[in-house]
Amino acid sequence: MTRGSLRTRMVLLSALVTLVALGLAGWTMAGVLGRVVTGGVDQRLDAQLAVLASAVRDDGSVDRARLAARQGALAAGPGWRWRIEAPRETVGDADFPALHLPLPGPAEIAPAALPTPLDGEDAKGRVHARRLVLASSAGPVTLTAAAPGRVIGRPVRDALVPLASVIVALAVIFAAAAWVQLRLALRPLAALVGQIGAIRRGERAAVDEDQPAELRPLATELNALAAANAATLAAARQSAANLAHALKTPVATLALTVAPNTPEAAQVRRIEGVIRHTLARARAVAVNRRASTEIAPVAADVAGVLRTLYPAITPRLEIGAGVRIAMDAHDLAEILGNLLDNAARHARSTVVLTAAAADGTVLTIDDDGPGIAPERREQVLQPGVRLDEGPAGDGFGLAIVRDLVTLYGGTMALEQSPLGGLCVRLTCPDGATA
Repeated sequence: MTRGSLRTRMVLLSALVTLVALGLAGWTMAGVLGRVVTGGVDQRLDAQLAVLASAVRDDGSVDRARLAARQGALAAGPGWRWRIEAPRETVGDADFPALHLPLPGPAEIAPAALPTPLDGEDAKGRVHARRLVLASSAGPVTLTAAAPGRVIGRPVRDALVPLASVIVALAVIFAAAAWVQLRLALRPLAALVGQIGAIRRGERAAVDEDQPAELRPLATELNALAAANAATLAAARQSAANLAHALKTPVATLALTVAPNTPEAAQVRRIEGVIRHTLARARAVAVNRRASTEIAPVAADVAGVLRTLYPAITPRLEIGAGVRIAMDAHDLAEILGNLLDNAARHARSTVVLTAAAADGTVLTIDDDGPGIAPERREQVLQPGVRLDEGPAGDGFGLAIVRDLVTLYGGTMALEQSPLGGLCVRLTCPDGATA
């Protein structure tokens, strides 16, 4: 029960309670109906007892002439029987069944002012009877009138059939009402779950606190938790950014004092790479996912710098007119700078940047260098990892690119280039309508 659906548990509990309540209601109504029908039959039997009593004389004898004159009042139909048991004679139906009190009582038969109910059975089933004992000078006279059980059972059954149909219909209606009520009642909870997911995706900073009374404390605590986490994360990122900025200038100064192409220069470049990587990650707090940048101008600026740094490399730009990307221009320049610089350092003569809009914006950077073996492509994406021992590079360019692309909701893949070298494929959100 602790792992099941709340809606399922509440529906099952509601259905169980409804069935029990309707069952009790049906059982109660059947009992009341049985008592009402039995009361009507008792009244008719008491009327027959009154007719029988009028034919009994004070000496306990039976006035048969009077009884014959009133025989019509005693003929109620098949299964209805009567009998007079006087001290000196017995008059009535010969096939009278054996009767007993419905509840334990005195065995002797004594005169009484009111009739006594009796039950019994014959070959056709249950028999219900009433008995009245009269006092006479010769001794007690017992009058008994009996009715077949069907005159009680049949009306009750006839009434219970539509009653059962009504109970089933009510159960279905109550179950449907409970289901609708639960869907409406749990709708704020589903909305709250959606808002929490939006916080996780960075689409909102807090959940709505205008909730039902039961969910309002939860919404308040969730907002407090989100705010505390955001504050902690911002403080950590700011501390990292402050440290990186504090180290950036001293490291740049140190680089000027170190001779190029030496192990010391390589270590300085590695330190610079760590600082660049830390600053790029710290910049994540300020990422604007609603930005839109045209790719061609930014790529042209980066390609111009590339031609200056690598005169032997011919960068080629194949960018569709007006192709945009949902990314800040400075971050796009950082990404293209890292990727084109990495491609130019390993290319023989050609680097190609392609950008097109197809299920988002797809950028590819191809070179004709040696490429990277498939089993080592994931390794090279780790911060600080280099696959060559050359003096250039710090091992952080591809890691920085992947972090920035991921922050904007994109993906990065390393593939085999048609030119023979490495192909870096970026798939990012389309910025055409941003």
